[in-house]
Amino acid sequence: MSREEVALHVDWTRCRGRGLCTEVFAARLARDEWGFPLARDGGATRDVPVLPEERAAAEDAVALCPLQALRLTAR
Repeated sequence: MSREEVALHVDWTRCRGRGLCTEVFAARLARDEWGFPLARDGGATRDVPVLPEERAAAEDAVALCPLQALRLTAR
């Protein structure tokens, strides 16, 4: 994917709240009481904006998700 503006998309049909993404991408993601990822800014719940300097961490979160519930999408 090019260096365009992206968002981290959470596929809620796949996510099981294991929380690995919240550890890898802690700059943008927090966990709710069940372990599901939430945007730290309290905004997006499905498409979390990714700043250019956060791109590598977001890509790591996508790669490490055991259920492939994350992907980067164009904003």
